[in-house]
Amino acid sequence: MRERAGVVEWSIAGRPIAGEQRSGDEALVVAAGREALIAAVDGVGHGHPAAQAASVAVDALRAGPYDDVVALAERCHAALRSTRGAAVGLAVIHADGTATWLGVGNIAGRLVRGDEPAPTGGFSLVSQSGVPGDALPPLRPATLPLRRGDVLVLVTDGIDGAFGDDLVATGSCEEIAARVLARHGRPSDDALVVAVRYLGEEPV
Repeated sequence: MRERAGVVEWSIAGRPIAGEQRSGDEALVVAAGREALIAAVDGVGHGHPAAQAASVAVDALRAGPYDDVVALAERCHAALRSTRGAAVGLAVIHADGTATWLGVGNIAGRLVRGDEPAPTGGFSLVSQSGVPGDALPPLRPATLPLRRGDVLVLVTDGIDGAFGDDLVATGSCEEIAARVLARHGRPSDDALVVAVRYLGEEPV
C-alpha cells in the first residue's frame, strides 16, 4: 500500500522467513510538514524474539526527536538493551532539502535520482558495524542533497546486496518496493524494503 504525507510518499514490502508467522523486520515512516523520518529495523535472529526487538526499537523511534539521527540511534540502543538487539537504519529528511543517513548493523540503502532512468546514478548508503542494544560504535551520520522525485530505498539483510545494481526510480513506491523484494529477497531470512519518494521543491 502506498501512503503519502508532507513531502514524501512511501510504501513498505516485506515477508518473514519460511516457517515463521512473524517477521523480525519492521519499518517506520513519520512525516509532517517538510520533514520526515524513515527507519528500517532488523531484530537479531528470527521469530518472536526478533519481532519483539524490532517493535521495541520502533516504539523508541516514535518518541523522537525526529531531526537528530544520533539521538534517535542512542535512544534505540538504550531501549534495546533488554532485548537481543537489532540493526537500525535511519534517514531524516530536513526542511532544507537534505537527508541525513545513519545505519548501524546490517541495514543498507540507496538514494536514486528521480531524473535518471538508468541504474547508474545515486548514492549507496552504508551502515557502520555494531548492534544497537549490545554495542554501539561512535556514530558518523552522512548528509545527502535531495531533488524532487528522488527515491530512497532502505533494506534489511534479507535483501541481497546487489539490489541497488538495477534500481531505478520508475513507477510508484509500491511498485519499487515490491520489485526489489521479488527480485532480491533471500528465502533464508526475513526481508524488508522501504521505498520513499521525495516530493519537495527543487533547491534554489
